[in-house]
Amino acid sequence: MLPLIEAMTAAVHQVQSCSICGNLGGNDPCEICSDPLRDRTTICLVEDVADLWALERSHAFRGLYHVLGGTLSALEGVRPTDLRIDQLIDRLKEGSVKEVILALNATVEGQTTAHYVAERLAPSAVAITKLAHGLPVGGELDYLDDGTLTAALNARRKSA
Repeated sequence: MLPLIEAMTAAVHQVQSCSICGNLGGNDPCEICSDPLRDRTTICLVEDVADLWALERSHAFRGLYHVLGGTLSALEGVRPTDLRIDQLIDRLKEGSVKEVILALNATVEGQTTAHYVAERLAPSAVAITKLAHGLPVGGELDYLDDGTLTAALNARRKSA
């Protein structure tokens, strides 16, 4: 148990929150924000650090991130001021960001938060996009829930 306690104590002292994006790591700014090879014109908005690292594992996104720190929830008492929305707006004022991707979960809270953030960002000249919803790769129609099927039908596009 002693090595575990020592490791956890070291983590408490070494892990810090990035003052720019809200990611957790050993440095401030974090390794993503300080990477000069990142696309600084695109910010992907996520609920928490776990979502950030899920996207990072895909190697599909090479822009920057912004961690909200949760989603709006009347039941849990989470208000807009409890989230890092104002910090996102401050980042956009710098002028280099051209797109914000709303990568929030397809839950009631996630979609409510996405709608609220989109309204707050509307006055800016930034393009606001969201992740596609619908059929997962390898998914079979008869195993999907009604909401997923509805989203897939509503987001259909012309076949290539």
